Amino acid sequence: MLEVKEISKSFGKKNALDAVSITAQSGEIFGLLGPNGAGKTTLIRIINTIIRQDSGEVLWNGKPIRLKNLNEIGYLPEERGLYRSMQVIDHLIFLGRMRGLTSFDAARQSKKWLEEFEIAHWSKNKIENLSKGMSQKVQFIGAVLHDPSLVILDEPLSGFDPLNVQLILDRIHSFKKEGKTILLSTHNMRSVDQICDRIALIYQSEKLVEDGVWNLRDRFKQDEFTIRFKGNMVALANGLWTGFELIQKEDLGENRFLVRVRKRGENSINELMTSLMNHIQIEAIEEYFPDMHEVFVQLIEEKDAV
Repeated sequence: MLEVKEISKSFGKKNALDAVSITAQSGEIFGLLGPNGAGKTTLIRIINTIIRQDSGEVLWNGKPIRLKNLNEIGYLPEERGLYRSMQVIDHLIFLGRMRGLTSFDAARQSKKWLEEFEIAHWSKNKIENLSKGMSQKVQFIGAVLHDPSLVILDEPLSGFDPLNVQLILDRIHSFKKEGKTILLSTHNMRSVDQICDRIALIYQSEKLVEDGVWNLRDRFKQDEFTIRFKGNMVALANGLWTGFELIQKEDLGENRFLVRVRKRGENSINELMTSLMNHIQIEAIEEYFPDMHEVFVQLIEEKDAV
């Protein structure tokens, strides 16, 4: 378990972090969110002992993190950096040895990961000959080949095409199943919706919220429903009448539509369905929960309005 307790950090007159606390459990994917300049990367560097905090403490399994704990941490920084003149396999072995592996174990783990990521045939190539996506894969492998218990990923999906994004997301899910603690910093809100269990939002050096993803989505719902139906929009409007407000519509073709409606007054979803069934052919209906991008924006707007 990772515990960050009342961490503060300033650079000259700039306050980068102000008494920030978070807790990430074992077997949990914890999202660290915030706009650029909020303090996320500063916090990650403090956890990795790259820089020191002014006050507060970082605990790993109940004890302060020390240099000796670094072999238990896998860190993928936002600023990617590989030695371009080195061969892929040599570079990975070098990174593995830096994290405490023997040369034999580092080579064995590197080959395993290269095969899993389907780039084993590039193992003897120099880094400079790799595409951006392949280089990103090598960087990811280098961060985790020593089998760390705490995995810290800063924008891990950057530079990947959709297929490789899914590959990385699947691997992060595997880390969770293995009981690792995963700290994920990203601007990719779709991935937050997909894989994060809980998140913390940092804004202007302060933590605004720390909660479960679904708790937050439930907190910000607004009595809205999505409806997929066959018919036409005039018939839908007649069915909605004054009980529900049309918020969004999408023409799916072949007289099919996907719409979002908001409840007015005390009307229930059962009343909505009864009313609509006389006008359109309903194919699917469900309560609408805002995604994490919408939650993110609302939390920031609430803070700015104070």
